[in-house]
Amino acid sequence: MIGDTAVAVHPEDERYKHLIGKTCILPLFNREIPIVADEYVEMDFGTGVVKITPAHDPNDFEVGLRHDLPVINVMNEDATINEQGGKYEGMTREECRKAIVADLEAGGFLVKIEPMKHNVGTCYRCKTIVEPRVSKQWFVKMKPLAGPAIDAVRSGETRFVPERFEKIYFNWMENIRDWCISRQLWWGHRIPAWYCDDCGEITVARTVPETCCHCGSTHIHQDEDTLDTWFSSALWPFSTLGWPDKTEELDFFYPTSTLVTGYDIIFFWVARMIFSGVHDMDASPFENVFIHGIVRDGEGRKMSKSLGNGVDPLEIINKYGADSLRFSLVNGISPGSDMRYSEKKVEACRNFANKLWNATRFVMMNVVDGDMPAIPERLELEDKWILDRLNTLIKEMTENMEHFDIGVAVAKLYDFIWDCYCDWYIEFAKTRLNAGGKTAADVRAVLLYVLTDIIKLLHPFMPFVTEEIFTIIPHEGETLMLAKWPEYREDFSFAEEAEKMERIMSAIKAIRTRRSEMNVPPSKKAHIYIETAYGETFAHGAKFFDKLASASAVEVGESFAIEGAVTIISDGAKILIPLDELVDKEKELARLHKELEKAEKDIAMLQGKLANEKFVAKAPANVIEAERNKLGKAEERKAIILETMEKFR
Repeated sequence: MIGDTAVAVHPEDERYKHLIGKTCILPLFNREIPIVADEYVEMDFGTGVVKITPAHDPNDFEVGLRHDLPVINVMNEDATINEQGGKYEGMTREECRKAIVADLEAGGFLVKIEPMKHNVGTCYRCKTIVEPRVSKQWFVKMKPLAGPAIDAVRSGETRFVPERFEKIYFNWMENIRDWCISRQLWWGHRIPAWYCDDCGEITVARTVPETCCHCGSTHIHQDEDTLDTWFSSALWPFSTLGWPDKTEELDFFYPTSTLVTGYDIIFFWVARMIFSGVHDMDASPFENVFIHGIVRDGEGRKMSKSLGNGVDPLEIINKYGADSLRFSLVNGISPGSDMRYSEKKVEACRNFANKLWNATRFVMMNVVDGDMPAIPERLELEDKWILDRLNTLIKEMTENMEHFDIGVAVAKLYDFIWDCYCDWYIEFAKTRLNAGGKTAADVRAVLLYVLTDIIKLLHPFMPFVTEEIFTIIPHEGETLMLAKWPEYREDFSFAEEAEKMERIMSAIKAIRTRRSEMNVPPSKKAHIYIETAYGETFAHGAKFFDKLASASAVEVGESFAIEGAVTIISDGAKILIPLDELVDKEKELARLHKELEKAEKDIAMLQGKLANEKFVAKAPANVIEAERNKLGKAEERKAIILETMEKFR
């Protein structure tokens, strides 16, 4: 109240329209203050009348500027009342509040006291209430700086990825306000201003002055404030390169290509770097601003000290490795979108790293002296398939990276390594490795060639394990960090051969699926007959069916007459497997009948339970829902059993 300089009402509040422009008396201080109209006031909150204290509330300060109100600072730096408080001078704010309430009550000014909840700023460390207080600060005039920085983005000199984040930039820059650059901190760059103890004038200089530039006095002292952190940071792109001197580093690195940052500091840092660069260097500091999301906790909340939901990366690294954590944060992400942290995802990425490491160990177990990553003169169908898939991966990943679709690029690489290279090509290679001779040497060369390109593509995302693999396998060059990024090659485009290999793989997968549905163990071998128009393709692939599809023998032809055979349809082929070679029909049917009886018994019991009106009326909703889920699963199990039994008929 000591610093109140007006009372405000909403301009459309009919209760107080007749009072706008008049004055009232501030109790205890007998100061006449105006009644002003301002849309800042909420008509429905309390009385709809707000006292305005410009020196001690940021919003009131803005109201004061709009209505040219006096600004009365009533507090010292230690939050005690100063000379403006009259008889309250020297009191703490808490003591002063109690004294004023008592005096208001004694003077008959106090109508009533009501409890209310409102937001009060506190220190996150010691929880002390922060008291707003007006003070003299240094400002930068922003209008002249904002215009050219806006033009730099509108012209395309600097672009945001994703483009939607330009709206945040423009909204802040087009509604720019003068920037307070002084801070009352212990550490930082000191404000380059010196005050004269004799004439009171200010000297601002690039270097430390010896005398006052106004009166020549040597009795000067520097401002104790420091520059705002973001002011210093805004100069970083060029101040670290020797600016204002014209250095080789400055010429080479400024401007740079891409800034990678979060959307929450677009106006704190990105905008300030742009307008500082345009002003001081006549060029924006970067061509692209790539915006990533924020890593949130498992519930989607922002990690903070106050919530205590942060994750110590060192603990995660000690448990799973730095590469696993790094890879988990980029795999499958969308530019500019937040992601939820999941330790299970980090664990899965650790398993992926182990998969690649074990694949490398397998390759090195078969490598002999003199082997190098290379492309042999003769390529088998499976070689052309893996090279075509690798070639496509390189092309797509490069395009994804150039368009900042990093999460998409990494997901494709993950699938290629795990599925194409580890699960398929290494299995294809085992047959030839066991054969020895030239065919083994050829497949070793391709294994090494593909593995080398894999670790080059993976290196930006898993730098440590890939560098280690590079040192283990036969290689050229000192370090993987300096290796050239793989390039797309037209001569490695084997679309037709890859399609043929996919037909073989499709048949193998179809056989595996059917055997799994029929509960046939992998150790149970069976004769496989393949009816197809692609005889040459499947004849070449026959050697893979032994290990990968549990085949005792493979015959390829246009038509076969097999009694009691399981029929499987795949891409370009009809596969027949004698049922007797897969299972004992009578035993399997007997087992399925028992399974069916159990499923039907469960269904009957659950249906009866849910039909019981007393149970439904008394049981909690979650219990009823759980029973319904059990019934659904039992009915689904019954349908699968009946479908399986039908296949034996």
